[in-house]
Amino acid sequence: MNIHKTALVHPDAIIGEDVEIGPYTIIGPDVKIGKGTKIGASVVMEGDTQIGQNCQIWTGAIIGNLPQDLKYKEEKTRVIIGDNNIIREYVTINRGTISTGETTIGDNNLIMAYAHIAHDCVIGSNVILANVVTMAGHVVIEDKAIVGGLTPVHQFVRIGTLAIVGGGSRAAKDVPPYCMAAGTPIRIFGLNTVGLQRNNFPKHVKAQLKRAYKVLFRSKLNTTQALNVLEKEPNISDELLHMISFIKESERGICKE
Repeated sequence: MNIHKTALVHPDAIIGEDVEIGPYTIIGPDVKIGKGTKIGASVVMEGDTQIGQNCQIWTGAIIGNLPQDLKYKEEKTRVIIGDNNIIREYVTINRGTISTGETTIGDNNLIMAYAHIAHDCVIGSNVILANVVTMAGHVVIEDKAIVGGLTPVHQFVRIGTLAIVGGGSRAAKDVPPYCMAAGTPIRIFGLNTVGLQRNNFPKHVKAQLKRAYKVLFRSKLNTTQALNVLEKEPNISDELLHMISFIKESERGICKE
């Protein structure tokens, strides 16, 4: 371990091998930090906070602080962060509330400067949140999604796998998997074909998703009718099944073209 002499690390905190902690950082008693993680200057980690291995946490980040929710009554809740995450300057990540008990972040994510992740959010893996993405409570962002800078995300909104939200948007409805969306109000602008290509999706899966997009967003069918059509697709792929289930489970409704 390499802990700067000005850092305040509670003796009950669990610090892994080869962890670096920068000057004036404060680590609370219930914090666990995995091996190889590097923590910059003036970082604050408090509450029941678990950080995985080989993360980078930059200057001024605040992780595990109280949720900004008036219903919170000092319940014991936590933050769980996986491995290989990059958390840039002044990011804030609140612990959960009694509703779910935790705020969770997967592996290999890039969370850029000044982003805010509120209580009870669930972030998958390989996600990119650009500068000043501002997430309300209970937001879900699935694997490999990208959210552009200066984007507020309404509480309970879900952003699907490999979806892209353009910077400066206002995400008040769910963004289906594999789609691109932007604007205020937010609208769908097509499939994330570049993402599908880069992730080596098979040709038949890409073709199925393209057809699904046309049925959902460019036919005269309503959403329920479109889903009924798509569920009858022969040799239905896991990706299309995921898109269908994501839309069926939507509580806020999905954004449209």
